[in-house]
Amino acid sequence: MAEHHELQQQPEPQVFELQKGDLRLKVTNWGATITSLQVPDANGNLADVVLGFDSLTPYMDGSSPYFGCIVGRVANRIKNGGFTLSGQHYNLPINNGPNTLHGGKIGFDKVVWKVEEQKDGENPSVKFSYHSHDGEQGFPGDLDVSATYTLSGNLELRLDMEAVPRNKSTPVSLAQHTYWNLAGHNRGDILNHSVQIWGSHVTPVDENLIPTGELFPVKGTAFDLTNEKIVGSTISEVPGGYDHNYVLDCGESVDGLKHAAKVKDPSSSRVLDLWTNAPGVQFYTGNFLDGIVGKEVAVYGKHAGLCLETQGFPNAVNQANFPSIIVSPGEVYRHTMVFKFSVQS
Repeated sequence: MAEHHELQQQPEPQVFELQKGDLRLKVTNWGATITSLQVPDANGNLADVVLGFDSLTPYMDGSSPYFGCIVGRVANRIKNGGFTLSGQHYNLPINNGPNTLHGGKIGFDKVVWKVEEQKDGENPSVKFSYHSHDGEQGFPGDLDVSATYTLSGNLELRLDMEAVPRNKSTPVSLAQHTYWNLAGHNRGDILNHSVQIWGSHVTPVDENLIPTGELFPVKGTAFDLTNEKIVGSTISEVPGGYDHNYVLDCGESVDGLKHAAKVKDPSSSRVLDLWTNAPGVQFYTGNFLDGIVGKEVAVYGKHAGLCLETQGFPNAVNQANFPSIIVSPGEVYRHTMVFKFSVQS
């Protein structure tokens, strides 16, 4: 009977809906994943601006290229699938060339999270939690993780991620991996979108997309997005397309969050402003999308969406000069993102 009771306690993957005004969010506890976000355009017409699937099956069977999910325990790439911490070497699953990507073969995007609470009212929210055990995907120590999605203001989505190591120091760097298309998920590519990133340096990468360790000034290069730039105007100058970590400048700050990025779509006049407390943001232009069939039988080809993944720097666990991503027992990892939508008048 005890075993049966234990099985009953396993959380089931399900979809939750939050609505505030014209903002309508669908999110699942499988990978703490955003599956749909309806946002109004200049005429009040709603469109779903995130790439994804109609059912949970493709998220759960490995078909999804990280659509909408939270990745961890460590987002982005770890060189050669390993690191040394406190004199001990840890080997991780290799799942991206010679590297570990987004936490390994079964990262936080590929597990079911517990539903802690769902709140209605003025600022509707849902909170998920996940316990990552010692040795999971090779990482040290037990780690308690939570993610809370809140419709926190007028056309505003807030994500608060926390992680608490219980018994060992461990690297932690979570990221939200939504692919955005502000024209609508089924409206072709994002090459006409304009992007501005408040980052005057990138961390350049080697042939395996691992940062070299240097901080490269973007001024005068195709990576310079400090002023608004149409994605398609410079993407051909970036081999393979944008897939780079920007070092966020310590500029304008509100409530401890800095302005990381602004995205505009000319066809709908939708605007997305992103605020965060993370040190970096991975700007990715969907270079590896290859005709995957998504919601409403939409076909997502190359550049069908763009990602703005705020994060610790890639491979920081092996780069002493990068901001540390090590979190020790007694400390709390906190990572906040605010997605503020508007229309360009």
